[in-house]
This record gives sequence, C-alpha cells and structure tokens, in this order.
Amino acid sequence: MTYSILLQAQPGSGMTMQLIFMGAIILVFYFFMIRPQQKKAKDQKKFVEEIKKGDYIVTIGGMHGRIAEIEDDTFIIEVERGGRIKFSKSSVSMESTKAVAGKKTTTA
Repeated sequence: MTYSILLQAQPGSGMTMQLIFMGAIILVFYFFMIRPQQKKAKDQKKFVEEIKKGDYIVTIGGMHGRIAEIEDDTFIIEVERGGRIKFSKSSVSMESTKAVAGKKTTTA
C-alpha cells in the first residue's frame, strides 16, 4: 500500500518535501539551541554590568569573595581578611553567584 502511494507521487514533490523538512530542522535548531544561548549570553552580560562594590560573587573557577574595587574590565575580590585577587569581569559565574546568594538568604 505504502509503496503504491509513493509511486503515484508527483516527480517534483520529493524535492519540495526535502526543502520543507530542511526548513523545519533549521527552525527547530534556531528556537531550541541558538536563541536560548543568545538569551543566556545577554543575561550574563547584563549581570556583569550590574555588579557593584560590596557584592558577593563566585567566579567560574570557584573563588568566593566580595567586590573591593571595580576597574574598566577587571575587579578586585577580597577573599580573606585583606587578601585581594584581581579578576577579569568575564570570569564571574552568574549561575553560581545566584545559587550561593539564594542559599544565604534561605539560611539567614
């Protein structure tokens, strides 16, 4: 039955179906992979721009501390009583910082 239906199809319809299928795959990739990644990058950039002196942050490498000074594209974290380390702003982990901040508010 299926074989006879395929034989009755128009000769040019196979190419049209392939183009529609490829277009659908491209749309799926855009909405499920590319667009969420762009949104995440935009949120990360906004988060880094909103960091101010005294905020508690966590870096991508796992360093915990408070912002002591902010420069153009770097900041200085105070990690232990007077211990200061200079980091690039791109090294802040938005997810880890928010997770630690959430734990501190629930325990306090």
